[in-house]
Amino acid sequence: MRRRTLAFVGVAALVPLVASAASVQAASASLAVTTLGRSGGKVSTTVTVVAVPSGQRYSVKSGKRISLPAGRYIAMTDIYESRSDGRSTDTLGASVVKVSGSTSVTLDARKGKAVKASLDTPADVTGPARISARVCAAVSNMPSAFSTDGWNDAGALYAIPNSSKLLQFGYMAQWSGNDSYVAVKNTTGIPAAPGGSFKRANMATMRFSVRGGTQIARQNSIALQAQPKVDDCTTDLMAGVHDDNAPYSATAHVTPGTWQPRDDIYASNGDHVGGGFPTARTLKAGQSATQSFGRAVWSPLHYLPTVWQKSVYFIPDALIGDPDVGTSGADPTKETVVLSKGSTTVKKKTLTNWGNGDAEFSARISSAGWYRLTVDAHRYRPGITFPADMLSSRTTLDWRFKADPAKSTVASVFLARFLPTGLNTHNQAAPNSTTRVDVSAVRGSQNPDVKFTKVTAKSVRVWSSADGGKTWKAATVKHVGSTWQASVHNPAQGAVALRSEVTDSAGGRSVQTVYRAYAIG
Repeated sequence: MRRRTLAFVGVAALVPLVASAASVQAASASLAVTTLGRSGGKVSTTVTVVAVPSGQRYSVKSGKRISLPAGRYIAMTDIYESRSDGRSTDTLGASVVKVSGSTSVTLDARKGKAVKASLDTPADVTGPARISARVCAAVSNMPSAFSTDGWNDAGALYAIPNSSKLLQFGYMAQWSGNDSYVAVKNTTGIPAAPGGSFKRANMATMRFSVRGGTQIARQNSIALQAQPKVDDCTTDLMAGVHDDNAPYSATAHVTPGTWQPRDDIYASNGDHVGGGFPTARTLKAGQSATQSFGRAVWSPLHYLPTVWQKSVYFIPDALIGDPDVGTSGADPTKETVVLSKGSTTVKKKTLTNWGNGDAEFSARISSAGWYRLTVDAHRYRPGITFPADMLSSRTTLDWRFKADPAKSTVASVFLARFLPTGLNTHNQAAPNSTTRVDVSAVRGSQNPDVKFTKVTAKSVRVWSSADGGKTWKAATVKHVGSTWQASVHNPAQGAVALRSEVTDSAGGRSVQTVYRAYAIG
């Protein structure tokens, strides 16, 4: 079994063994932790030591003595052992110890009890559960920040019982067949018989639909992470649900609670190049939900121009992203931003949010009036080659709005959401067919220091292009509820670009174009 390197999960940094002068003076005691394997021999491990109640954290090799201020500590580790048959075992253990003078403690894997999780498994599940487990120091309201982790197959993962209320024990068990079955459980202390029994009838269901064509690479890995309402030792434990080239669908059955879906996209060379975290789902027993990834059309997701401190600001971020994921699912872009007033160009700048965090466009204005801000963005990720048939490769925005340097406000403009209906899993419409595209005009608050004024969309027009934007055809549009429905006549082959124009109650105008919005096939 391939061994993955354990990582400490949390926000507190490990304290180096080379202490400051002040800490050396304060260190009036010392601690040595010996770790024994399941056969009784010494095993080398890295031990995490957490001070109670401060949460100060140290790291030390087993058998080595570390100088500490006198007080109470939690010492915890994963005793990992590889065997001659290629298999391995993990034993999680922790001890609450009072350190004074020269103190020693032993964590003995022979005292570990197997973490047993059972499920009334369907016939397609033939292998043992895969178990991820964690011991946490409950010294703050974020016990998951002070933890040691281990994972292995059922029957090879153990935990040393300890009833201390200063400890938590959390685990995730996953059974894999045609579907995935995932259970999590958290306890105070490490129980004498760690584990639990679960029934499928008491689980909830999360279905995934992963479409192809929109991502900058084809390999999509989807997973679920536990997100309890109150942080505990199961927080962020992750179950991989499926890993393959898009498109595909997958289903996971989970114990009731809050779950964070996630999507990770990998290039052909193995580099992680994208993905994101959509809204977490809280599910009760028997409930089901569907999470989509990669649905067309990827487009600008959030940022609007603002007028603040006598300047027009715009953050060119999340300009091409998955609307089912939100801003965390946006790809890096390179864009040219131009602010003009009448025939005068106020400022023009080319930016990218790749590699250096959020870029920002700002232009000083000296008088009130109508301004025009245009953005021309394309996906930008040096070092990888995009798929030749990638959709939503480029987007443009053309906003017209009133601005007054004396008044801070979000510009009275909109973003458009395009949702073509009836596409296949490759985001393709049938040749020479008609596609209904649902269009929403959306705007949201931006900088909390900038006034957000309610503005309503008065009209929406839509055009389509089958030749990359050289020519455009107007679509028939009707207003239904909170959306506008456009009927787009598709060509025999290629891809369709979409353009919308939103006029609003403040006299503003918002034109948005997405090239290669969806394909024909």
